[in-house]
Amino acid sequence: MGIGLVGAFAAREVFVSTMAITYGAGDADNTQSLSTALRSDHYANGRPVWTPLVATSLLVWFVLAMQCMSTLAIVRRETGGWKWPLFMLAYMNGLAYVVSLLIFQIGSRLL
Repeated sequence: MGIGLVGAFAAREVFVSTMAITYGAGDADNTQSLSTALRSDHYANGRPVWTPLVATSLLVWFVLAMQCMSTLAIVRRETGGWKWPLFMLAYMNGLAYVVSLLIFQIGSRLL
């Protein structure tokens, strides 16, 4: 997930292709789809890595986070400095982290 989020900073759409590369989905040697690879990914104790709660938390992250370099570049150009772009990056990613963390932690205790 972390690799996908770093790759998605270029554009949100890159997350899916980064995950496909990470899981090796669609190689010549591995013909399984990305969805099959994600469903079959488990921790050492047998728990699945990708659950509906993880997916919900990830979706909330993508809704709230500043995930686009081009947006930061345009805000920097329009405002003439780095103050607002850096504020946007810190505030939006901080908010996304806190809300996603709360959703995951509360959901883990309820489910």
